[in-house]
Amino acid sequence: MKFSPTMPEATMLEELGERAQKHRVGMNLTQPQLAEAAGVSARTIERLEAGTSIQLEKLLRILRALRLSANLDQLIPEASVRPLQLIGTKTKARTRANTSKGRKATTSSWVWGDKK
Repeated sequence: MKFSPTMPEATMLEELGERAQKHRVGMNLTQPQLAEAAGVSARTIERLEAGTSIQLEKLLRILRALRLSANLDQLIPEASVRPLQLIGTKTKARTRANTSKGRKATTSSWVWGDKK
């Protein structure tokens, strides 16, 4: 199953658990063996494979033990500096988002038909 933006989180967790289990079995590891290699409890492996939420740090340990941590670059790609940001005095990469401070929202005289 492919992940989609409209997929519920519970379904995503179940799919991740199924994929982790298939990968573990493909590596010929038992749950206790994977737990020992990852430095987590066997119950954590059980929860992951059952589609239950686990701590992010433990997920990273499990991914490393399954030799899948290199795929994390695809999860959140490294942000690149846009060329327009390098023009002029802005030579540093942005670290914060702009706020709408000082900007006024434009108002129009248009209203919905039922509000006249």
